[in-house]
Amino acid sequence: MESVWVSTDHDDIEKVAKAWGAQVHRRSPEVSKDSSSSLDTIQEFVRLNPEVDVICHIQATSPCLHPFHLKEALEMITKQGFTSVFSVVRQHHFRWQEVKKGGSVATQPLNLDPSNRPRRQDWDGELCENGSFYIYTRATTERGLQGGKWAYYEMLPEYSVDIDVDIDWPVAEQRVLRFGYFGLDKPEVVRLLLCKVSGCLTDGRVLISVSGEEMVSVNTRDTMGIRMLQREGVEVILISSSEDPVTKALADKLSQRTGCEVRQLGKDIQCEFKAMMDDKDLDWKEVAYMGNDAPDVDCLNLAGLSAVPRDAPVVAINAAKYSCHSAAGLEAVREFSEHILLLKKKAKSQMEQDRIHRNTF
Repeated sequence: MESVWVSTDHDDIEKVAKAWGAQVHRRSPEVSKDSSSSLDTIQEFVRLNPEVDVICHIQATSPCLHPFHLKEALEMITKQGFTSVFSVVRQHHFRWQEVKKGGSVATQPLNLDPSNRPRRQDWDGELCENGSFYIYTRATTERGLQGGKWAYYEMLPEYSVDIDVDIDWPVAEQRVLRFGYFGLDKPEVVRLLLCKVSGCLTDGRVLISVSGEEMVSVNTRDTMGIRMLQREGVEVILISSSEDPVTKALADKLSQRTGCEVRQLGKDIQCEFKAMMDDKDLDWKEVAYMGNDAPDVDCLNLAGLSAVPRDAPVVAINAAKYSCHSAAGLEAVREFSEHILLLKKKAKSQMEQDRIHRNTF
């Protein structure tokens, strides 16, 4: 694929998309209404980008879509000559005709003979669109998302997850842990989280009383996120740099509140981190780092997992591997903690699957 686009009319979504290297199609008000269809947006995009010949339209509500699905389906257009390819899943549901409630009309079977009811293993089932993706040529969009010489691409049921209503979320979350795509690198198990105090755990403001006492605000949900990590065996160290120091009294209060160590670092932060990790027999790939500004860029790049709050500057967002939806001091630490635990579950699930496969063979 030559380019990746995100279609949106929202400033924050545009910001995140560009930070991750995507191009943005800024939808016009005419195709951003509640009644607007996907086709309306696609046709506008095609009209404004005449250089695009083939469009791969993926749905954000299908979280178990993998790159190999798109690669294989795209080759059906580029190598086999189809003009539109869409994803389907095989289902084994016996369908019956709907009748009005309270009516006397008997329902009728739509896809089976009740007198010769097949077993599931004896029936191939039916192919149903799962809405995961649609790939089509430019010319096809003049008529719709499907047309010309069309073909389907069958996805296995474990990858066919569609989030349509609230009740779909719990199922999707569990399915993603086992069948989701987490990038080319295998998820590492984080053993240590280094989190900046100012601009991550707090919103960056320091309140000074008349008597000169310094105060900060800490969200209890963020401290709960830290304790969640600690219960799962992840050590958490709060850090403060020489450029943005935390007083000893404030550090003691934070340590008491969060149950973790607060370290004041000097100017050579990386050297101090290296000594710390050598002492704990850790590598950067086992460390998660949460920063919020340009001085954190090197550590954000080095850490196996890194994050920044939503309101971090672009230079930090570009370096981080995860951008929080929450702002500093407003549950960003809790969100990143949950993300770390999710990846830990994913890694554990992969190890369990590997163990099962080894035992099987």
